Amino acid sequence: MRRSGSWQSVWDDRILEWMRENDGAGTPKKLKESGLIRVSQAHISRRCRTLAENGLLREIGNGAYVITDEGKAYLDEEYDAEEGVYINGSGPTEPSTSADAGTNDV
Repeated sequence: MRRSGSWQSVWDDRILEWMRENDGAGTPKKLKESGLIRVSQAHISRRCRTLAENGLLREIGNGAYVITDEGKAYLDEEYDAEEGVYINGSGPTEPSTSADAGTNDV
């Protein structure tokens, strides 16, 4: 069973699944056009931003996102999105930088 975060919405799993099935990358516009997600493009964009803030997606510029190792592990039931940790030591052997890339600490 996937361990979702209290911050997640019902659409987040669909967004992550679509990203993984589409070469791991996409935009809110492409997600909307797919018909899989039946909310506004603006709502999809907000959800992608929230997923990126919590390390399951990473923004790569121009409104595009890629799924992170943590996002893939979440879909595979190997990552606890609430706690932000891998389950039962299933994490990568090297520290992941995919969730941290492109972020700025203020």
